[in-house]
Amino acid sequence: MYVCICNGITDRDIRDAVRAGARDLDQLSATTGCTTSCGSCGELATEILRETLRESRPLPMLATAA
Repeated sequence: MYVCICNGITDRDIRDAVRAGARDLDQLSATTGCTTSCGSCGELATEILRETLRESRPLPMLATAA
């Protein structure tokens, strides 16, 4: 799905950028160009960024009984 029509950025492009290290909208904009034209994609781009960050967090380790 296209998120940023102005620069042709898709949700996949955003997810790939987050997996490559983008951690906030400024970093995402710098790596993909998303939000650098009209900016109307900022809200959706931020939502996808946060969702991808949540998905990529490792699950906490459970303590095991000794």
